[in-house]
Amino acid sequence: MRFHRPRPRWAAAAAAAVLSLAAVLSSQTGAAAQADPEDGGADCAVAPGRPASTALLPDPFTRLDGTRITRTSEWRCRRAEIRELAETAVYGQKPPKPGSVTGTVSRTGITVNVSHQGRSASFTASVDLPGGTGPFPAVVVLGGTGADTATIKSSGAAVINLDPYAIGREGTPRSNKQGAFYTLYGSSSSTGLLMAWSWGVSRVIDVIEQSGGGVLRADATGVTGCSRFGKGAFVAGAFDECVDLTMPIESGTGGVPAFRSAARESGAQPLSSAYSEQPWLGDAFGSYTGNPAALPVDTHQIVAMVAPRGLFIMENPHVDWLGATSGSVAARGGAEVYRALGAGQNISYWSDVQDGTHCASRSEWSGPLRQHIQRFLLGSGSAPGVFRVSPRESGDLSAWRTWQTPTLTDDGTGGGDNGGGDNGGGDPVGACAADFTAVNTWSGGYQGEVEVRNTSGGALNGWTVTMDLASGQSIASLWNGRHTTGGGTVTVTNTPWNGALAADGTATFGFTATGSAAAPTGIGCSSP
Repeated sequence: MRFHRPRPRWAAAAAAAVLSLAAVLSSQTGAAAQADPEDGGADCAVAPGRPASTALLPDPFTRLDGTRITRTSEWRCRRAEIRELAETAVYGQKPPKPGSVTGTVSRTGITVNVSHQGRSASFTASVDLPGGTGPFPAVVVLGGTGADTATIKSSGAAVINLDPYAIGREGTPRSNKQGAFYTLYGSSSSTGLLMAWSWGVSRVIDVIEQSGGGVLRADATGVTGCSRFGKGAFVAGAFDECVDLTMPIESGTGGVPAFRSAARESGAQPLSSAYSEQPWLGDAFGSYTGNPAALPVDTHQIVAMVAPRGLFIMENPHVDWLGATSGSVAARGGAEVYRALGAGQNISYWSDVQDGTHCASRSEWSGPLRQHIQRFLLGSGSAPGVFRVSPRESGDLSAWRTWQTPTLTDDGTGGGDNGGGDNGGGDPVGACAADFTAVNTWSGGYQGEVEVRNTSGGALNGWTVTMDLASGQSIASLWNGRHTTGGGTVTVTNTPWNGALAADGTATFGFTATGSAAAPTGIGCSSP
C-alpha cells in the first residue's frame, strides 16, 4: 500500500465529497483501515451480481443490490462496484502494487524496477523539464503522442515520455502477451494491454513518490495520449486515483466512446474490430462484441470513475472511425456523476475543432490545456468546466438513458470544486424558476448552465424555460433538454427523464452559444 501523499490544494474540497479523510471500517474484517490512494474503494465489499442486460446506458447511481446512492460519501463504494465490473467484463484485472517497486528519478529520466512472487521486470521513461528550478508537476505522455508537449512545458509541467510497448507489446497473440506486465503476471494473463499500460503509469507514480520530490512533485501527476494511447490514458486515469489530470485524445472505440452507442454509430470502429485489432481489451470482452447490451458497464461509468479529479476529453469529429458522437454520449453521461458530486467544473469535453488530421496539435485546445494544467497540477486558477461539442458529431444523452441524476446529500464531507458563479436568473413564473450560470467564456462564445427549480410546493410534471439571446448569438449545442429558437428567443423543454421534479427538486441543462459572451436575458420558467 502506498503512503498517503499530500493532495494538491484544488483537490481538498472535491476529494472530500467522495472519500472520508478519517479511517473507514473494513466491512470484511471490522478493523480500521485507510483506503489505498491508488484505489480509494479497495476496502469496499463488492457484493456478487451484475445489472440486468439493457440496450441503454446503465445507471451509474444504482448499486448492484438495486438501491440508489443518496449521499456523496456512498460514491466511493459504488465506484468500487463499477471498477470490479469493468475489470471483469472489459479490461481485465489490474493487480495491486507489486511486492517491490524501486527506481530512480533524475532530471532526464526515470527507471522502474518491479518484483513480485519471484519474477522481476524493469522499464524506463524519459523526462523533459520546463524552465525553472522545480520540483515540477508532470504529465505522463504515452507513446510520444498526446496533449501538446510545448504547451505542457510552457505551463510549468514536466513531460514524462513513457513507451507503453515496454509494458505491454502490440502484435502478440492473446495467449502469449509480452512486456513488463506480462513478465510478472504471465503471458497468458487475460488482462488487456490498456490495463497493463495503466499499471505501468501507476508504477511510474510509485517511483516519483519514493524519490523525495527533488525533481518531480509527488502530488501532481497527469496522463495523456492519443489514439490507442488515448485509450491507455483514459484507463490509466480511471483506475489510479493518484492521477490528478486525465487527458485522452481521439481515443475511439475501446476508449471514451460508449460501447452501446458505438455499436450503432455509422462509420465508428465496430466493437469486434477494436477487440481483434490488438489485445487492447481484456479477453472477456470478446463475448460482448456482438451483444453490447449484456455489458454490465459502459464507458460513461468509466468516465465517472475519474470523478471528482480533473478530466479533459478531446475528440476529432472529422474521422468517423473515431466515434466522436458516442464519445460525447459517454462524456455527458459521466458528467452527470461529476455534477451530482458537486464537481461539475472538473470535467471538460472538446470536439469542436477545424483540423481533421488524426492526433494533430490543435490551437483550439491550447488555452483549455493550459487552464487544466494550472488548475489540477499547479493549484492555480479555476476549473475550466467546458463542453464544446461539434454539431456534426453530437450525441443525445437523453436517447440513451431512462435514469435521472439524483441530488446527493453532502453529509458533512464537503462539496466539489465547482468554480463559476451565479450570473443572475429568472424570477418564478408559475410553478418553477430558472437560474443561469456562466460556466466558461472564450473568444466567439460561451458555455452556460440553467438550473430549473420547482417552486410549486408539490410535485412538478414538466417544465419550459425561455430565454432571450443577445444579438448575433445562436445555440451551438444543448444537452439535458430539447430546444427550439425563434426570433432570438430560445425555448427549452424537459427531456422524458428530467421533467418530473419533487417538491424543491431541481434539474439542470447546459448549452454552448456562439457569438458574444453576453448572458441571456428575460429568463423565465413555466410548467403545464
